[in-house]
Amino acid sequence: MRLALFCLLFLFAAQIACASEANPAPPRLLLANVLRESTDVTQYWVSEKLDGARAIWNGKELHFRSGRRVSAPAWFTENFPAQPLDGELWLARGEFDRLSGIVRKEQADDAEWRLVRYMLFELPAAPGTFSQRIEQMQAIVAKAQIPWLQAIEQFRVRDREELQQRLSNVLKQRGEGLMLHRADALYATGRSDDLLKLKPWLDAEATVIEHLPGKGKYRGMLGALRLEMPDGKRFNLGTGFSDAVRRNPPAVGALVTYRYRELNPNGIPRFASYLRVRVAF
Repeated sequence: MRLALFCLLFLFAAQIACASEANPAPPRLLLANVLRESTDVTQYWVSEKLDGARAIWNGKELHFRSGRRVSAPAWFTENFPAQPLDGELWLARGEFDRLSGIVRKEQADDAEWRLVRYMLFELPAAPGTFSQRIEQMQAIVAKAQIPWLQAIEQFRVRDREELQQRLSNVLKQRGEGLMLHRADALYATGRSDDLLKLKPWLDAEATVIEHLPGKGKYRGMLGALRLEMPDGKRFNLGTGFSDAVRRNPPAVGALVTYRYRELNPNGIPRFASYLRVRVAF
């Protein structure tokens, strides 16, 4: 009896160990704040904000920010350096849904992965300022000489006017926005003003708690989603849906991403529009 119990406990512990190894804890990363009016933008390097899947190379394996391993083909990472990298798995502007479908598969499709690029934007725990780390990233990419490993272009701006012009150019090409990384910043983790984002729209997540019926041409389909924000506030989201989504809306309990301009005095999003069901990488 004791032997059988010991064997069961051993197997249970082994299963936990295997699960932990397959899905390690999320890595500690640098996270962005929103650009403020008081920020001196001349102290920052600027790059395009890519709408892809953030992925961290730990020197041996590629992981999503959740800690889950990316099932990339072996050839994709075989010439990556032994040092940690932080970047974005990316296809092109406006191709997030397609990219998501490729990189989340447990069995990688070689032909699909030939279209994916790993856009490098940071070196976790590397020494020096961000300006110095940019030089290191460029050297890593030049040495690897593989077309799908690229360093995101970093540039400086003279003033706010030039920054806004750069943003306008990116948006015209269906880009998402800009990222600003303080030039003299040493590497750190957590949310910080060392990294800032600039987008014409903000985005957030909320939980679907009810489907509200459509009227007129949407009769028999979804009219709006009743959503609950993390702080408990609730609001109706009625725009941004395709006809396909209106016919098959996100399930009650699903976490969805929406975009909005600002919060009203009651903390409710203004001009909110549906984006997608939140994908957990």
